[in-house]
Amino acid sequence: MDDMLETMYAAPGVGLAAPQVAVHKRVIVVDTAKGDSERSPIRLANPEIVHSSDDVAVYDEGCLSFPDQYAEVERPTKVRVRYISYDNEVQEIEAEGLLSTCIQHEMDHLDGKLFVDHISMLKRNMILRKMTKLKKSGALK
Repeated sequence: MDDMLETMYAAPGVGLAAPQVAVHKRVIVVDTAKGDSERSPIRLANPEIVHSSDDVAVYDEGCLSFPDQYAEVERPTKVRVRYISYDNEVQEIEAEGLLSTCIQHEMDHLDGKLFVDHISMLKRNMILRKMTKLKKSGALK
């Protein structure tokens, strides 16, 4: 998991799921500390949402899988997630705001979903066309 954290920080990003770095495990790492704040990574193995709020919020999400592409995604404002900690203990975390969004976004990766799966077909196609152009131009590996 520490390798995942270093990859996430180098990107720079606030979350990373194991499948994004070709690791076939149900593991995510997140750290929503801002600016010069001390890093406070959270490592979650086998996360599952046990409760989500009825209230929703919209965040402008991006993804390391789609460099420099962003779209507004609506998700539950708060979630409670059960997971296995870095110390191999079953724990739960209550998350809201950016942390909630980040955890939900990374958990989507574990199920083969991307943030573009949560937006309109028109917006998704625009992003995919941009990515295709970047790849053809060699600007994207």
